[in-house]
Amino acid sequence: MKLFAAGLTAAAWLIGTGCGAAPVGTVDPARLSEHIRILASDAFEGRGPATPGEDKTVAYVSGQMKALGLAPAGDDGGWTQAVPLRRFVTPGPITVSFTLAGTPRALAELNDIVVHTEVPADHVAVKDAPLVFIGYGVDAPERQWDDFKGYDLKGKIAVVLINDPDFEMNPGDPLFGRFDGKAMTLYGRWTYKYAEAARRGALGVLIVHETAPAAYGWNTVKNSNSNAQFDIVRAHPEALHPLIEGWIQRDVAVELFKAAGLDFDAEKARARTLAFRPVELKAATFSADYAVQTSTIVSHNVIGKIAGTRRPGEAVLYVAHWDHLGVGAPDARGDRIYNGAVDNASGVAGVLELARLFSQAPRPERSVYFIAFTAEEKGLLGSEYYAAHPVTPLATTVGLLNLDVMNVAGPSRDISTRGKGDADLDGLVARFAREQGRTYRHDPHLEEGSFYRADHFSLAKAGLPALTLTAGVDLANGGVAAGEAAHRDYITHRYHQPADEWSADWNLGGAAQDLDLYFALGQYLANSHAWPSWPANSEFKAARDETAAERKP
Repeated sequence: MKLFAAGLTAAAWLIGTGCGAAPVGTVDPARLSEHIRILASDAFEGRGPATPGEDKTVAYVSGQMKALGLAPAGDDGGWTQAVPLRRFVTPGPITVSFTLAGTPRALAELNDIVVHTEVPADHVAVKDAPLVFIGYGVDAPERQWDDFKGYDLKGKIAVVLINDPDFEMNPGDPLFGRFDGKAMTLYGRWTYKYAEAARRGALGVLIVHETAPAAYGWNTVKNSNSNAQFDIVRAHPEALHPLIEGWIQRDVAVELFKAAGLDFDAEKARARTLAFRPVELKAATFSADYAVQTSTIVSHNVIGKIAGTRRPGEAVLYVAHWDHLGVGAPDARGDRIYNGAVDNASGVAGVLELARLFSQAPRPERSVYFIAFTAEEKGLLGSEYYAAHPVTPLATTVGLLNLDVMNVAGPSRDISTRGKGDADLDGLVARFAREQGRTYRHDPHLEEGSFYRADHFSLAKAGLPALTLTAGVDLANGGVAAGEAAHRDYITHRYHQPADEWSADWNLGGAAQDLDLYFALGQYLANSHAWPSWPANSEFKAARDETAAERKP
C-alpha cells in the first residue's frame, strides 16, 4: 500500500507505524480513501436525490455514524431529517428555437441551449416571445447600479450575462471596484439573475455561457441540467423562478445579436457602463415546447451528534453534502454515472473521519453535530431547509465548518477558505494553519464566486458564522504552479462530469492536513466560550446580532 505524507501529526504516525489503524487525534488517509471509494462507486449511481443511490448513501453514512457511537439527531430520534422537495423532469422531446429575421433557427438541446422549469407546470408552450438583452441583470442600489432602468419584462425572454460588470473591466476603469473587482459577488451568480428577472415578471431567462466568467465549461452547464431539477417546496415559486430558466452558448448569442443588427461584444462593453439600458433584440423571437413532470418527493439530511458535557445546548456543526448528479447524459466514453468522488464523496469522508476523531477523544463541553446535506447540487437545498428547520437552535450554534471538494493533490504549504477571509472563523483557520507551519491566504479564486456555491452560504444568510475550507494551492511538490494546474485540470476535465471518479493514486496527505486543522479548530470551538461573529460590514452580521441575547458570554 502506498504511504502518503499526511500533515504534521498524521505524517509522524505514518512514518512510525505504516498503515494500521490511526491513533486518536490523527487523520487516516487510508480511511478517507476507502470512504470515497465506496460512496463514489457505480453501485451508488451518482448519489442522486430520490433515487436508489440516495437510499444507499443514507444507509452508509448513518451506519458509519452509528458504528462510531454517535447519537442520532434527526427527526423523531432517527438519523435523518426529512427534506420535502419539488422535483421537475422534462422527459422530452424538448423543442426550442429562435426566429431570426423571419427564419426559424432550431436550437439543439444540450448543445446550443439547456432549458428547464422550476415552477409547477405540466407543459411549457411559448410561441414567438420577444427577447431583450438586460446586460448583467443587476439591480444593486448600494452600488449605484441598475441594469433595468424601469424596463417592463413581463412576457419577455431576458438574455443576460454571467458574473459581474467588474469581471471584464480594466482595473483602470473609473467604475472598476463597484462589484469587488475580480471577486464575484452574489449579483454574478445565476441564481440571483433568475430570481431578479422573475421578480420583474420575465417569462424566461437565458444566461449567455462563457467559460472564464462562469468559471466552468459548457460541459458543466450541460451535465448539471440534463437530469431532474429540484427546489424547496415553496408557496410562491414564481417569486424566484421564471417559467423558463436556461443557458445558451456564446456562439448562439453572437448569432442572435447579429440577427438583431447588433454586435455582441460591443453590447457587452456597453453593459459595463452606467448608461446601459435594456436592448430589445428586434427581428428575433424565442419559442419553446416541452412537457414537465412535477412531483413532490422527500429527500434526507443525515445527522449525528456527540452531546456536550457542560453546555449541550451550544453546538458546533461539521457538514458536507452527500449528493451528486446521479445518472445523466453520457460522456464521450458512454459513461452516464456522475460519481462525484471529489465533489463531494471526499467531503462526506472528511466529516466521517472527523466524527471518528471526536468519538475517540474526551467528550467536548459543547455538542458537536455531523451533518450530510442533500441536494446541494440542485441549489444548496438541503442546507436551506436546515437553516429554516435546525435541529439545534441557530442562535446557540457556535459555527458551521463545511467540507466541499477536498485536496487530493498532496500536502500544501498554505490553506484557504472560500470568500474574502475577513470573518472571525477565517482568522481562527489562519491561527491553526500557523500552528501547522502553513500560511493562510484568502480565496485564491474569488472570481469563481465559490463562496456562494457551497452549503455554508445557506446558514450564513441566516446569520450563522460559517465557512468552507479550501485546499491550498502552494503544493509541497511543485509549488503554486502545480497547485493551480491541478485546480484547472479538475475544473476542466472532471468537475460535474462522469470522470470525477475515485483513484487509488491520489495523494490524500493534503486532505489529512486540512482535516487535522479542522479537528483542532472544532476542538477549540467545542471546548471554549468563544462566539465567532461577522465583520461589521458583513451582510450577515445583522441577522446574527438579532439573537445576541440568547448567547451566554
